[in-house]
Amino acid sequence: MNAGIYGFSIPEFIEKALSEDVGDGDHTSLATISADSVSKAVVKVKEKGIISGLVLADQILNKVDSTLVVKVLVNEGAPVLPGDEVIQLQGNTRSLLKAERLLLNCMQRMSGIATKTNALVKLIEGTGAKILDTRKTTPNFRVFEKWAVETGGGHNHRFGLYDMILIKDNHVDACGGIEKAIDSANVYLDRTGKKLQIEIETRSMDEVRRVIKHGNVNRILLDNFSLSNLKEAVAAIHKQFETEASGNITEETIRAVAETGVDYISVGALTHSYKSLDISMKILK
Repeated sequence: MNAGIYGFSIPEFIEKALSEDVGDGDHTSLATISADSVSKAVVKVKEKGIISGLVLADQILNKVDSTLVVKVLVNEGAPVLPGDEVIQLQGNTRSLLKAERLLLNCMQRMSGIATKTNALVKLIEGTGAKILDTRKTTPNFRVFEKWAVETGGGHNHRFGLYDMILIKDNHVDACGGIEKAIDSANVYLDRTGKKLQIEIETRSMDEVRRVIKHGNVNRILLDNFSLSNLKEAVAAIHKQFETEASGNITEETIRAVAETGVDYISVGALTHSYKSLDISMKILK
């Protein structure tokens, strides 16, 4: 995973997220828990899935209180079952309660994404296709969502607008056509000296044929193609360029899409329609 995502700092994210939640103080804990209270706690999974976010959880706990004793019991990406303990904790009770919600919010979401990704990866095993995420992510949480996709066995597409040229339908239409958009992209790379791959979205077999003839791209995106058209497009491209399928791909259709021979399948639902994994933290009496 590209940890050098522009303008992003994990410590800064944690600090801002804690500030959002805690404000001028956790007044419930301040009112009910003595300052010197010490407790043990456990983070426990309540449903089957793939665990993710353990490293982030450890950093959150350390930021809240560096004296907390944290014992991570499983590996990132491990399969988990209801009742499994994944983290054991000991330390100041107020600190544990302050960290609880941010820790769980992150782990639940990341584990949900990893679980969904892993399910899709298993559905296409043996086909040679790879599952990609998209930019359909939660603002300021993208790095963790893409982290979770990798944890589940998927692969990251571009992180943002800065690390690939992806010419989509709106770019083509606004620029004045496929060939002109491709040429403009290559001129831009020559002028700026940037080493970026070029991918172009196609909406029909006619557009696919025009891209094949014109060349000067790395990957062709086949958007909302029927299965028969996907097969035709992959055959026509004949490994001259990488191929990527996208658009309304579900658990029911993904195997058939993979079997067309595409190199990549991008699934926006990995990060916009997942179900958070049920995880809780309990103070032990």
